[in-house]
Amino acid sequence: MKIESWLFGTGIFFFVPVAVVYGFLTNWSEWVGILGMLLVGGLAGMIGSYLGVTAKRVGLRPEDREDAEVHEGAGEQGHFSPWSWWPLVLGLSCAGGFLGLAVGWWILFVAAGLALVALVGWVFEYSRGDHAH
Repeated sequence: MKIESWLFGTGIFFFVPVAVVYGFLTNWSEWVGILGMLLVGGLAGMIGSYLGVTAKRVGLRPEDREDAEVHEGAGEQGHFSPWSWWPLVLGLSCAGGFLGLAVGWWILFVAAGLALVALVGWVFEYSRGDHAH
């Protein structure tokens, strides 16, 4: 993960100076672009630092080594629910939220409530019912 950490970490050294140059070119009158680029630089720095800390904790992965074999990356990669409907409900509520921004604010509030229900349902999916641990 050191390559990913370096890639995202250098984003802060790119976006912050570009935001300053953009500020000078616009005479500091266009704040949305300046603030957006500064926020992207901060986000790149946060992701880079997270990946750096995770790389120290996890160690070298097969993808990080030159002499790694294909079979070293085989095996279980995580736990995924192939029968879960909650991601679909959450995606539809997000689409409803964007529709609410375009059409009417009342739709946004309904979609936010549905998104909250879907998020809680997805997080606690394995805490209740047939698949409880």
